[in-house]
Amino acid sequence: MFDKGDRARLRSAGMFLIVAMATAWSTTAYAAATITIVNGDPAGVGFNDPTVAAPVGGNPGTTLGQQRLNAFQAAASKWGATITSAATIRVLATWEALTCTASGAVLGSAGATEVFRDFTSAIPGHWYGKAQASKMFGADLDPATADIRARFNVNLGQTGCLTGIFFYLGLDNNHGANVDLVTVLEHEFGHGLGFQTFTNGSTGAQLAGHPSIWDDFLLDTTTGKTWTQMTAAERVASAIKTGKLAWNGANVNSSLTTILGTPQLNVSAPASVAGAYLVGAATFGPTLNSPGVTAEVKQVVDQADGTGLACSPLSAANVVGGKIALVDRGTCTFDVKVKNAQNAGAVGVLVADNVAGSPPAGLSGTDPTITIPSVRITQADGTTLKNALKTNSRLRSSMIANLGINLRVPAGADESGRALMFAPNPFQSGSSVSHYDVSAFPNQLMEPAINADLTHEVTPPRDLTYRLLQDIGWVP
Repeated sequence: MFDKGDRARLRSAGMFLIVAMATAWSTTAYAAATITIVNGDPAGVGFNDPTVAAPVGGNPGTTLGQQRLNAFQAAASKWGATITSAATIRVLATWEALTCTASGAVLGSAGATEVFRDFTSAIPGHWYGKAQASKMFGADLDPATADIRARFNVNLGQTGCLTGIFFYLGLDNNHGANVDLVTVLEHEFGHGLGFQTFTNGSTGAQLAGHPSIWDDFLLDTTTGKTWTQMTAAERVASAIKTGKLAWNGANVNSSLTTILGTPQLNVSAPASVAGAYLVGAATFGPTLNSPGVTAEVKQVVDQADGTGLACSPLSAANVVGGKIALVDRGTCTFDVKVKNAQNAGAVGVLVADNVAGSPPAGLSGTDPTITIPSVRITQADGTTLKNALKTNSRLRSSMIANLGINLRVPAGADESGRALMFAPNPFQSGSSVSHYDVSAFPNQLMEPAINADLTHEVTPPRDLTYRLLQDIGWVP
């Protein structure tokens, strides 16, 4: 007989038992795993909202409720095609009023309903979330209970709840200024599949005196101890060591130099200004990558003082076709400048800051029609490059540059090449420890905030989420 081991029900389980008896089941099956969305909403609410909606972004639903369910099934499809499990994974989901202000909101939350330890194939004495435990065991360890409990904000975008910013229900990630629901769902399902610890980071207390499997890989680089090896007091101190809490898993860390990199402008000519320059990446347009874009740099000048604001369509005097345009910050938004340069044929844009400071901040803005990369450079670096370009003709530039990322220096990793975990000071309940650090570039799905440039990918070469799940035991 197989040993199912011990289990503990987490706080959300009580609500699950009440809601589940009245739910309807919506099932989506895939080759690698079957993921089922359990509709826990009452009539007329959430998935059952009959409000008429026009199909959007590949989502054919004609009511708000159906479009929400289609988005859930798209996220289930991505994860179902990525992981393997003989046991059906059930996600009990509801749309509810979550914490909101006019300028911020909790988008959603999800996690395991139960945890198990000491079942057949488990590492002894370690807690696993229900979905992972059942996968490793080879059968559902508690068929009466869903694996994941998920809640999402039914009021998002309404007055007083991140006013005017709604969930985008399309399936094509063309969310514009709204929040892409499929991305949020993939993030939260990731937590439910095991991207979390069940150890209390604010008190250091292990659940029932046992570590999570997560804790075996959470390494404090100042002490050389994992969370499993620490005392409760040591874990409390470790949880707020920004830049010193790392993931010590082979699957994640062997993939860092193919996924993460440092945004960089590399000038190869002329020799007088050759070298690497710090940049701030944009929230719009394509994500910087390797090998990036290599081209001549051409300064835009459309003001009497010799600056180039690019706030209006570029004239024939500014020939940037096939070139990286160098423009100046000021007057209009960054996305307007980049779009004007793109319309004039530029293949990339450098925005020189108009105030001193380093490192350069990123470029904010929203325009889904922008297809070229853009970055901010410091005021000082902008001056250096402009001085080197003064002898250029209208058509030719002697400056050659590459706009991309340096994969030899992965952003979001420590000096030993381990992925950094989110450890802010003070501790942030619900975010600290169970996310990748915000310094990762490109932005990762499992950072503590949803970034506008995320794709729907959960695997390399774009994302590290599944690699971490492999470290903790999600293997074929």
